[in-house]
Formats: sequence, C-alpha cells, structure tokens
Amino acid sequence: MIDYEKVLYNLCEPIVSDALNLSVKRMETLDEHEICLYVYANSDDVARLIGKKGAMASSIRQMMSVASRKEDKKITIKFESY
Repeated sequence: MIDYEKVLYNLCEPIVSDALNLSVKRMETLDEHEICLYVYANSDDVARLIGKKGAMASSIRQMMSVASRKEDKKITIKFESY
C-alpha cells in the first residue's frame, strides 16, 4: 500500500520556502475508493503550491492520481494556509 501522505509531502517540500510549517493530513471520507488529502502551509507557500491559474496544483494532483491508479482510488487534494 502506498503512503500517499508521504508521497505528497515529498512532492511539495522542494516547492515551499518553509518546510518546517508544511504538513499533509489524510481525512476520512464516506467513499472507500476516495482519499482526501489536505496540505497545510504558510499562505505564501500555499500560493506557490497552487501556482499561477492553478497550474502547479493541477500538476501535483495529476502526479498523485497516477500513483493512485494502481489501487483504483480517487485522490482529492486541498490546499490550506495556517
């Protein structure tokens, strides 16, 4: 089984300027085929993670969806600031 939290953290860590305030949490969903992940960071870092017109967030979501296809899961990623 893939540790999605660790994979997402490792994808986001080089992008943010303050890696100490970066955290990824998995939230439970009602659908057993869905994984909901929240990325928490400083507001400046969240802006970097989302990118211009959401391009960076879209790329991160696409990479995570490729990883989840092996287990037939749908991944939802939300970005939140402290």
